[in-house]
Amino acid sequence: MAVTASMVKELRERTGAGMMECKKALVETDGDLEAAAEHLRKSGLIQADKKASRIAAEGKVILASSETSSEAVLVEVNCETDFVAKDENFLAFANAVASNALASSSTDVEALMTTDSDGESLEMRRQALVAKIGENVQVRRLSRVSATGNIGAYVHGGRIGVLVETEGGDDELARDIAMHVAALNPAYVDENDVPARVLQKEKDFLVTQAQDSGKPAEIIEKMVSGRLKKFLSEITLLGQPFVKDGDVTVSKLLANKGASVKGFTRLAVGEGVEKKQDNFADEVMQQVKGG
Repeated sequence: MAVTASMVKELRERTGAGMMECKKALVETDGDLEAAAEHLRKSGLIQADKKASRIAAEGKVILASSETSSEAVLVEVNCETDFVAKDENFLAFANAVASNALASSSTDVEALMTTDSDGESLEMRRQALVAKIGENVQVRRLSRVSATGNIGAYVHGGRIGVLVETEGGDDELARDIAMHVAALNPAYVDENDVPARVLQKEKDFLVTQAQDSGKPAEIIEKMVSGRLKKFLSEITLLGQPFVKDGDVTVSKLLANKGASVKGFTRLAVGEGVEKKQDNFADEVMQQVKGG
């Protein structure tokens, strides 16, 4: 059966696959649209599996929040290159993931990927997207906050997303705290949240460092105490100088507003993923030899 341009167009609209892939699928299935669509689906799954081991450390952090502002979610969706992270097909998928995350009760990525999106699961959409753009795409993380107080939400350049739950104050304060967390990346809310092992490790380091100075024990104790206090102020949200006004700490700012922070979450694209270091010259040489 002859494959016409209208058949290719219809298959493209149905599957979102590229023109050449659609034409090839139609030729292989003798013009059967249903069989060609299934062929492309299976082909997409195979390609997705092949690309699953490739490092995906670029992408976007997407925010979705309820109209009542009582619930918000952040999702991190990764791809391999910054170029694809700006692609409209990738962004449409990432926004669909965030929308589903907000609408569903999913608290983990695996459950989220089984939810329906335009008549198919998010996982099926992901596989189709991989086949279409030729890069590994992964939904890496999901963070959800439900609160009776205020939720401060802030996304910076699509690469850093923060949710902060506050009590007291107002929406503007909650958003300001979220912006602060995005900028200064505190590890903990306050000193009480710092694990004992983290504190002990830093103290041991400071003691060793101070002992090397050769100063008397009582002086060393004061040095360690002061430096430990500075360390805690640097890694805790409440101890840090407020990003918009360095003359006041976040703790003082909250006290002035009669507010407190119950918790926060911060997602940064590719955080903790070991990125592949490409050598452009070697890559070109490999292509030349391959050609």
